[in-house]
Amino acid sequence: MLFGSGGDGGTGGSGATSGSVTGGKGGAGGSAGVVYGTGGAGGSGGGGDGFGGAGGGGGNGAVLFGAGGAGGDGGASFNTGGAGGTGGRGGLLGGTGGGGGQGGFGQALTGGVGGGGGNGGVLSGDGGAGGGGGGSNMGSGGAGGSGGNAAMLFGTGGGGGTGGTSATAAGGGGGAGGSSGRLAGSGGAGGNGGFGDTAGGAGGAGGAAIGLFGNGGVGGAGGESATASGDGGLLLGPSGIDGL
Repeated sequence: MLFGSGGDGGTGGSGATSGSVTGGKGGAGGSAGVVYGTGGAGGSGGGGDGFGGAGGGGGNGAVLFGAGGAGGDGGASFNTGGAGGTGGRGGLLGGTGGGGGQGGFGQALTGGVGGGGGNGGVLSGDGGAGGGGGGSNMGSGGAGGSGGNAAMLFGTGGGGGTGGTSATAAGGGGGAGGSSGRLAGSGGAGGNGGFGDTAGGAGGAGGAAIGLFGNGGVGGAGGESATASGDGGLLLGPSGIDGL
């Protein structure tokens, strides 16, 4: 109860092979103890012919000190990939948010959206990185997940996830970077857009530095393409007073 990490969530069951069935959602990771410990990782979503199951959310870090658990990956599907799970929150006094899960592969329609990164704690801690978007052969790549916000006082925002790639259509857009702590810290970098045969995905916007000290995050690069590259994200998110 006082010390220890949370257990990992179980994998979601697979859906039957019919066009409308969704794979089971992955189990949530367990929360850590009170004083110190890392949250458990979320379980992966199950595969499904219609929709891949969503990844489970990561468990929260210990109440005082500890990192949040990683979100589970989305399940693969012939049609639409499952979304990645959200990372767990860091401990209140100090702890990094867990990373978001990877979006599942979607063969025909679209890749799954990457999970958002978990937020940092209250006193200090960086936001978790967003998960990457799932890829696709015949459809569009999934969007990358947003980076988690830093702790309330000190910390850097998490970076946005990279957009998913597509062999025949458009790449997914990169996720936005998370915002900084309110006293000091930089915004997270935006995720890069994914490669797409017809169009590259747009880069994600850099996260804002909302405190007194810190620079805005760098925007993500636009995805490459055989025909039309994607637009880059905002070069810099809004900065703190010292970064104006």
